Amino acid sequence: MKVFISADMEGVAGVVHQEHTHRDGREHDRARTLMTEEVNAAVEGALEAGATEILINDSHGTMRNLIPELVHNEADYIIGSPKMLAMMQGIDSSYDAAILLGHHARMGQDGILNHSFSGKVVQNIKVNGVDYGEIGINAAIAGVFGVPAVLVTGCQHAASEVEQLIPSVETAIVKQTVNRYTSRNLTPVKSQALIKQKMIDALNKKDEITPFVIEGPYVVEISYLHAGFADAAEVLPIVEKVDGVTHRFESNDFITAFRYIRSLITLASPV
Repeated sequence: MKVFISADMEGVAGVVHQEHTHRDGREHDRARTLMTEEVNAAVEGALEAGATEILINDSHGTMRNLIPELVHNEADYIIGSPKMLAMMQGIDSSYDAAILLGHHARMGQDGILNHSFSGKVVQNIKVNGVDYGEIGINAAIAGVFGVPAVLVTGCQHAASEVEQLIPSVETAIVKQTVNRYTSRNLTPVKSQALIKQKMIDALNKKDEITPFVIEGPYVVEISYLHAGFADAAEVLPIVEKVDGVTHRFESNDFITAFRYIRSLITLASPV
């Protein structure tokens, strides 16, 4: 059994502020340790459930967060950026299950440190008229390859977001959002134990969980936080301007649509 883990940071227990999530933050190294330990707990659970190959993709920010010396010896990991599939780099049809670890709610919703790929740039992303954040889009990328997203870990709002898309999914709620920068957290020992057990539960029922698929063709709208970002991204020829802060484009292929989303965010991002 092959297991793919996309490891983000905002949904990790104890992570609540940019001082945790940014590379120049005073507590970033502590957050990196917490993230790596939760990943290792997921690996332990996967091994206990019978996994024979485990790949971890570092999916947060610069994607250089996992501490190599601390990563579980039975897993391989991808670290660094840019990556064509970004948070889902490495996924393919040979995997039996995908795990979204340390994930968070989409921009503008309740949930600790909520955002959608770039909190500095993106206001909202719609695919075929439905709002999606990182959880939905990452699960749909796995779905393109026929791989079910079987477990999401994070706060209660991240859990609610994925349950609306994949009702049979397992969730490990390691923190309760109080507001965007405050949460009530399980201790590291308890959060890791919960993730390990939920991983076992999720893999034991993976065949009952249907891959999440967004049916094409795809009409995508991406709205930015202000018009300057839209102006910068408008150089990409595929887009048409809907209003001062929104671009629209169409694609028949979901991976292509995702790559356009990532390209627009990169073009819009301030230097």
